[in-house]
Amino acid sequence: MLTVKTSKRKFIKLFSLFIAIMLPWLIAIVYFNNSDGEEIPLRSINFIKDTISKVDHSKFAILQQEFETPQELTVACLSCHNQTGREVMQTSHWKWTRDYITDSGDTIQLGKKNIINNFCIGVSSNERRCTSCHIGYGWENNDFDFTESKNIDCIVCHDRSGTYKKFPSGAGYPVKEEKKFGKEIYYPPDYKLISQNIGPPTNENCGACHFVGGGGNNVKHGDIAMEMSNIGKTVDVHLAVDGGKMGCVDCHKTERHNIGGSLYSIASTDENRISCEQCHSEEPHIDRTLNLHTRKIACQTCHIPVYAKVSATKMEWDWSTAGEFNEDGSILVKKDSAGNIIYHSMKGTFSWESDVEPEYYWFNGNARHYLMGDKIDTTEVVQLNSLLGSYNDRSAKIVPVKVHRSQQIYDPLNETMILPHLYGKDSTAFWTNFDWNKAAETGMRSVNLPYSGKYAFISTEMYWPINHMVAPIENTLKCADCHARDSRLQNLTDFYLPGRDYSSFLDLLGFGIIIMVFIGVIIHGSLRIFKNKIF
Repeated sequence: MLTVKTSKRKFIKLFSLFIAIMLPWLIAIVYFNNSDGEEIPLRSINFIKDTISKVDHSKFAILQQEFETPQELTVACLSCHNQTGREVMQTSHWKWTRDYITDSGDTIQLGKKNIINNFCIGVSSNERRCTSCHIGYGWENNDFDFTESKNIDCIVCHDRSGTYKKFPSGAGYPVKEEKKFGKEIYYPPDYKLISQNIGPPTNENCGACHFVGGGGNNVKHGDIAMEMSNIGKTVDVHLAVDGGKMGCVDCHKTERHNIGGSLYSIASTDENRISCEQCHSEEPHIDRTLNLHTRKIACQTCHIPVYAKVSATKMEWDWSTAGEFNEDGSILVKKDSAGNIIYHSMKGTFSWESDVEPEYYWFNGNARHYLMGDKIDTTEVVQLNSLLGSYNDRSAKIVPVKVHRSQQIYDPLNETMILPHLYGKDSTAFWTNFDWNKAAETGMRSVNLPYSGKYAFISTEMYWPINHMVAPIENTLKCADCHARDSRLQNLTDFYLPGRDYSSFLDLLGFGIIIMVFIGVIIHGSLRIFKNKIF
């Protein structure tokens, strides 16, 4: 009888333990598979997803088939990951926009989709070329359906085979047959192979778009480039193979496919940002004086003394010179001694720099942007984005910035920036017929804005805060780099900086006082000597 009671108690304990372990899982799975639910318990789902990401996808029966189109593979993915489509379509990687509050207080959608930049200028009417970096298939024009989940490109982020590439002018699609673009050959993907080699995003997945933004390696950002996948710690201590061995997703953590981090040049509000303090705290130094500096100085300011450490980055782009050709009418291309293109018939003149010292600005995490159709002051440099902040702004810090400067097309009569139609096989595309007037007319029509029929070129600037290429401690800035007459912070004049700032009057007064003290000492000493000799 005693044995029966003991066995029953053991069974009850084991059953209770089983329930305690499995119940949270069961609840999470119910939520996870509820396609109608609006709210999903994030921590439970992320835990499940982390587990799923480690499974061997080659074992799934649904992935044993040959896929004819990338959409067929997406449908297979979504049949298991049945919340992923909804999650992805809420992200800025899919929408290419975020909430933006205008000066009048209205909230609009603004982002890569509809912003003016001073690299390739704008997306509208140029979609097939620009959207080769979109996480979708088939965005060819303004009619793209952002609600169709089968057009999500799952594998551009999750391919671990290293074989998947989108075609540069394919509106997000890979090629269906072998095709050449420039000097590179693109091959049709083996979707079955790729589907069975799936995992969390690698640096190569992220870099497929972000390393080559603006038209080539390290062109746009200056601090993220192809070589970041295999570097030493002198280039970046975090990503270095002999340093932190970190990946992009170690900092850019994700919930519901919303990737942490916002591109400063486009994002307008201080939301979804990533900061050094998330790992290093707000007082990371042993030295108390250095910790006091972190109140007004971003970590990057001292720890990224230069950027573009391996590949050069584009610093200036002059569109006004585009359209010159060789004597035989062929495309004219000029390169510098390092192989960087400094002139191209289709794009104009460029300047490049390596080991660039950043410029420095106050930044509180918020930014303003030029909106299509806004009037510009034609007597000044047009600020396509402006980082907000000042010394008196308690939330602002000094940050290192790449400033990209350009000469680009605008309408001198309407006093607005022009979004030109650059890419296409039609007769109005600038890269086809090199007619700025036709390109301006088609481009502005695509965004439903007027064009006067007149165009000119104006100077513009864009600001890109630097966050990568963190140097080892021995290569960080020293006190004298800022606290000196030739300080790196010369353009920040709204505060007093010891060692940099001075007053000629006060310097002269101080020098005079020192001289008078010496004279007083000499007189005093002389009188004592004279007195002792007499008496």
